Amino acid sequence: MARPHTEMEAEKGHLLQEEDDEGNSSDLSGGRTAVGSPTNRLASIDMEGVNDIDVEKDAASTQERPQKNGTKLVAWITINTLATIGIIFTNKAIFSDPSFKRCQVSFASFHFFVTALTLFVLSRPRLAMFTPEPVRIKTLLPLAIAMSLNVILPNASLQFSSVTFYQLARILLTPTVALINYIFYSTTIPRNAVYALIPACVGVGIVSYYDSKAPTNSKVQSTSYVGVIFAFSGVLASSLYTVWVSSYQKALKVNSMQLLYNQAPVGGVLLLYIVPWTDNFWSINHASISKWMLILLSGVFASLINLSQFFIIGGAGPVSSTVVGHLKTCAIVTLGWISSGRSVGDKSIFGILLAIAGIIA
Repeated sequence: MARPHTEMEAEKGHLLQEEDDEGNSSDLSGGRTAVGSPTNRLASIDMEGVNDIDVEKDAASTQERPQKNGTKLVAWITINTLATIGIIFTNKAIFSDPSFKRCQVSFASFHFFVTALTLFVLSRPRLAMFTPEPVRIKTLLPLAIAMSLNVILPNASLQFSSVTFYQLARILLTPTVALINYIFYSTTIPRNAVYALIPACVGVGIVSYYDSKAPTNSKVQSTSYVGVIFAFSGVLASSLYTVWVSSYQKALKVNSMQLLYNQAPVGGVLLLYIVPWTDNFWSINHASISKWMLILLSGVFASLINLSQFFIIGGAGPVSSTVVGHLKTCAIVTLGWISSGRSVGDKSIFGILLAIAGIIA
């Protein structure tokens, strides 16, 4: 029996609605394009392409970031090396002038104030390379005195020594610091490191012996016994200062830049009280303009050394910083030897090679 006409129309309408749903037609109630429509499929493809491009950009930026950091690190290492070499030879030229031979304390105070100014600029909010941490002046006085001796005694050594001996004597810092740490803090170092320090110490001894002998040629730079005394006294003062810096950082819970920010101005002011009894300014009036320019250049080098050392330690760590120190030692010793006027057959060259082999090993 045939079904009623109205029932057949209703069933037909139901089938048409199912076909309409299966075809993912427009939803009249929401007015949105269905998921399976051609327009939405194109949009999905476009979004996938955009996502792929973003991923590629992120990967490229990730690859470029280490390259940029590596380039900056190499640049700061180069600046630090050149500034260190520059400040040693600049100071040697300054102290060779009779007008500035008796101005060691004033010169050290000048460097402290330059360092303090540099750190002040670096701590400003615009740069914010470190956050200043105030420390009581009374607490810093012993460290400031050690810091002053750490600068004055090596500068005095440079006045009476050749550049080669001056730099090689600084190699003794490592064994002296190790000895102080062992005596006062019972801190030991690996046995292989001790074996490496032995040839370094022997090499410095050989150089100090031959370099302090009176040269047959007046043009050859040599080291006086006064220079040797100042050099070894400077090594002891620098070693004590190095150990104290580490102790102060742990006790005060500050980093090296925060500690130097506090102690540099204290050391500079402290030395000003000593200047009237140690320095002679009467001869400065006869100094040439070129010498004053060298003094300003020395201050610039000091700022660059402090700034670059901050980036080297932060970007490469203390170990790489030590490697940079060895590189600077080799460069300064080589240039000092070339400028000293000594021949290749000079007996002190054996001590130089032995000392350098000891620090590199």
